[in-house]
Amino acid sequence: MFPPVADAPKVSCVLIAGGVRWLYESNPGLVTDGPLIVQSDKSLLLETAHPRAAAARAAIAPFAELERAPEHVHTYRITNLGLWNARAAGYDAETVVAALVEHSRYPVPHALLVDVADTMDRYGRLRLEADLQWELVLHGVDQAVLEEVMRSRRVAGMLGERIDPTRVAVHPSQRGALKQALLKLGWPAEDHAGYVDGEAHPVSLREDGWQLRPYQREAVQAFADGGSGVVVLPCGAGKTLVGAGAMAAMQRTTLILVTSTVSARQWKAELLARTRLTENEIGEYSGTSKQVRPVTIATYQVLTAKRRGVHPHLELMSARDWGLILYDEVHLLPAPVFRMTADLQARRRLGLTATLVREDGREGEVFSLIGPKRYDAPWQDIESQGYIAPAVCTEVRVTLPSADRMAYAMAEPTDRARLGATHPAKLDVVAAIAARHEGEPTLVIGQYLDQLEEIAQRLDCELLTGRTPVRRREELLAAFRSGELSRLVVSKVANFSVDLPEASVAVQVSGAFGSRQEEAQRLGRLLRPKADGRTAHFYTVVARDTQDQDFAAHRQRFLAEQGYAYRIVDAEDCAAGQDLPEGEVGAD
Repeated sequence: MFPPVADAPKVSCVLIAGGVRWLYESNPGLVTDGPLIVQSDKSLLLETAHPRAAAARAAIAPFAELERAPEHVHTYRITNLGLWNARAAGYDAETVVAALVEHSRYPVPHALLVDVADTMDRYGRLRLEADLQWELVLHGVDQAVLEEVMRSRRVAGMLGERIDPTRVAVHPSQRGALKQALLKLGWPAEDHAGYVDGEAHPVSLREDGWQLRPYQREAVQAFADGGSGVVVLPCGAGKTLVGAGAMAAMQRTTLILVTSTVSARQWKAELLARTRLTENEIGEYSGTSKQVRPVTIATYQVLTAKRRGVHPHLELMSARDWGLILYDEVHLLPAPVFRMTADLQARRRLGLTATLVREDGREGEVFSLIGPKRYDAPWQDIESQGYIAPAVCTEVRVTLPSADRMAYAMAEPTDRARLGATHPAKLDVVAAIAARHEGEPTLVIGQYLDQLEEIAQRLDCELLTGRTPVRRREELLAAFRSGELSRLVVSKVANFSVDLPEASVAVQVSGAFGSRQEEAQRLGRLLRPKADGRTAHFYTVVARDTQDQDFAAHRQRFLAEQGYAYRIVDAEDCAAGQDLPEGEVGAD
């Protein structure tokens, strides 16, 4: 993913009384002109205008997570999960420390360096290994750690017979559940048990008129080298092609899990266009079709459907000898699929997503069950290469009339979110924006069906929701792609895995409270590069002084982390036809 830091200052670590003392050679230049400020609370401040900012960003990206990215200073944070991700990807503590010391403007806090070393050292003290006699064993490289975890209630019932002082038998069916439990205990296990090959099946990429982009090839190689893990790429950057590349690298039967029937059919169409797979080799397993073939595309919904307390489709899929399991939109995995994945640890697994953010905080389960992050490309890096469209983000604030504002204040707390999100004043704003972009492919996206029905009627355009039959959905999406429809009102069913390459304007009128995932996915509907090179416009219409405004601020956090800034304008100016911001992205 990212090369280890080259030409870093020499850093030696000496183990003393069970602790780590870091000694680094004197080099005043390294602590006076660097672009990075490393703070004892594990936050990293990166000065973006510094000439060495790009090198520093590349050096810290494998282990630090971006939190905020306004214009001049970006904030990263070092977390345990981030350090373990880096360790799983082959980075050691010395490489991390070298990156911090090389790029820091001031001396790096000694306590932080010790903590980095201790945290990374936790990864791999326990190892899962294959064994001819016992099938699977948990090996305690550190016997004391093994003794500690064996006495934890979290792993009770997961471990079998004690083989010797450093090894205990593990039933293969407990491989995933044990990794989850050990991560929560703070002792993530390094999985050396390997993978079964699964059933072989030839998959090759077509070479007529296209090829994988450089970052897509890097992502495929990073996955192939690791065997399992997650690839993070912006919406519109071609995650489907990374999946196809991984299938060609593995040459195995593949189960692809997707968010909807529409998404399943888009995957099938893309695989038929980009690989030499035939119709007879690709099966759809959804609410309307139950085909199991060498490459099977199944929806999360059908796999998680219950019948008499069990998941019959999930069990059917688990029983096949797959060589590769591919998870589209891996950040959305429902709990039953997590449980299925816990039983599929012997299969190679690839997760694809635009963001690993989960509002339920289950990123650790993605790490332990799917695998570590193998490749991550910042959105604006891909944009600067011309592979996704530039976008201008604008928040339009509506002021509620005094009577409505009072009604909002007196409403029950459970009703306030809807009152703010669906206020009728938003309709005039949507109409003004649609008129301003007359003739451009425009999506209006929202959460509440009655609000969307009003907007569709006001704009005299089609409405696509979860109630729309699959065939009709496909017809509407095809008409939008072809230009027959220039406007389409859509509910949250269009958040994920809907391919609308020419969409260039989106107006968001309501959402799933403060979901950062959803905000990123909705902007992602616009990021496919346009044939004429035009800029995309993403509008969010917000009710001022309500929960709607608070949720919008939270929703925008992920995109701010990726370098997008929202201009804020008043709805009265918008409705009056005054010019809205355009051109480069900026901030008020």
